Amino acid sequence: MYAVIVTGGKQYKVSEGDVIEVEKLEGEAGAKVEFDAILTVNGDVVMSGADVKAKVKGEIVRQGKTKKVVVFKYKAKKNERVKNGHRQAFTKVKITAIA
Repeated sequence: MYAVIVTGGKQYKVSEGDVIEVEKLEGEAGAKVEFDAILTVNGDVVMSGADVKAKVKGEIVRQGKTKKVVVFKYKAKKNERVKNGHRQAFTKVKITAIA
């Protein structure tokens, strides 16, 4: 059985036992989280839309940041240079149950 969940403006296909990285969620490692499923598939039975009543339960494994992305902007012949960096925060979640 698997389900499709939405968090952080993105959709993820998950099944029990999966570990996924999602946009940052509030909570410490070990905290429980719950997502609404927008689609579930159990064998040949596919449920979507208003028919889906399933909840996907998970546990936060850790909070972290991705590798730094360097952003360098410049204007030719104008001596304008700007160097910025960005590290996106994420949360690693282990899916414990689809109910």
